[in-house]
Amino acid sequence: MADLDAGTQMVLLFFLLLLVRVPVAFALGLSSLYAMWQIGFGLELVGDLLSSGVAKFSLLAIPFFILAGSLMGTVGIAERMIRFFRVLIGSLPGGMGIVGTVVCLFWGAVSGSGPASVAAIGPLLIKAMAEDGYPRPFAAALVCTGAALSIVIPPSIGLVIYGVIAETSIADLFIAAIIPGLVMGLLMLLTLPFAMPARRAAHAAGGLEALAPPPYAGLPYGRRLGRAFLDAAWGLLTPVVILGGIYAGIFTPTEAAIVATVYALFVGLFIYRTLTFATLYASLVDASASSAVVMLVVAFASLFGWVVTVDDLVGTYSEALLALSSNPWVILTVIMVVLLVAGMFMDAITIMFITLPIFLPVVRELAWDPVWFGVLLMVSLAIGLITPPVGINLFVAANITRLPLERIAVGALPFLLTSLIGLAIVAAVPALSLFLVGLLR
Repeated sequence: MADLDAGTQMVLLFFLLLLVRVPVAFALGLSSLYAMWQIGFGLELVGDLLSSGVAKFSLLAIPFFILAGSLMGTVGIAERMIRFFRVLIGSLPGGMGIVGTVVCLFWGAVSGSGPASVAAIGPLLIKAMAEDGYPRPFAAALVCTGAALSIVIPPSIGLVIYGVIAETSIADLFIAAIIPGLVMGLLMLLTLPFAMPARRAAHAAGGLEALAPPPYAGLPYGRRLGRAFLDAAWGLLTPVVILGGIYAGIFTPTEAAIVATVYALFVGLFIYRTLTFATLYASLVDASASSAVVMLVVAFASLFGWVVTVDDLVGTYSEALLALSSNPWVILTVIMVVLLVAGMFMDAITIMFITLPIFLPVVRELAWDPVWFGVLLMVSLAIGLITPPVGINLFVAANITRLPLERIAVGALPFLLTSLIGLAIVAAVPALSLFLVGLLR
């Protein structure tokens, strides 16, 4: 390693530490400290660099969106939402598979975090889909894939971090992600027929536990739907409050995270009256732990990024990427492959902090729209949440279902295929991402 520059040594050391199972945040920190020592910078800079890395107003959205999602799961919004969509569309061919897909998309507009979404809605949806005849690994895979879209569908924590790194409007990113998120959801619905043979066989064999009767059973469809809607209305209004306020210019995305938290507290305390001091404390502890993990990665990743800039790895690697071909589509394909492979081994936040300093100069050189590229990046990283060996959503679902991770990963293969098709569509048709941005500007 002595003949390599300090920045390259840092990157190699980072991956070596990951291989020996050092936590990502500490792998980032240790490799960065080593590179700073090699370059000759005093370690007294570390404190200032770490604090400046997290002292950004926009990053306040992360802990508050995580807390809002935790509270909304605790107070019963998820359960009421599932009941409503079950009454609305549960009788269609595909049954709870369609309900599960729609709920996952809707919850993405509440949570902003893939693993948190799996934990919040996974137990209810997987159980209901299994009772409706879907193989449990397939049901778990559907929830994993739908929850992964939480980092695409606004308000997305991933888009917040990308906006901070790329210095791009977070509100524009939120707007741009709506249509691609819906396209990915539509492709999920088209994946349901892959499970139909097994579902029909399960029904034919009998022995399935009866699906719990729909709310207000015995009433006409219209009255059942009306009552289910009234029961879930406060939860269904959540995306309207969060996204409507942002797009109307009433508050910023960061302020929207605080509004979402206050809204969840209000619904839990005064509307549903399901929030107690014990559940509030549990939500605060859970959100604090999740936020701490994210912010620790952000802090050490900023140190890593500083070394990348100082040692001019940005210029070296971005020039090498541009030299691969004169065809922008070839370069874009290489970037997507790098992101997809990285997603198999690292979490989305780490990937962004490591790769974006190199990719963003390429984006600017090729005159790509940074908003479109941000959405494309999120779709790629969402796929990483369901690809082993480090597909975080798969681990959460395995913990919920007590199924081997390998079985859930096999169940996710049809969704992986359609997700890659969705990635190609978003890449080939930038207008999907930019249409609403241009319309609302």
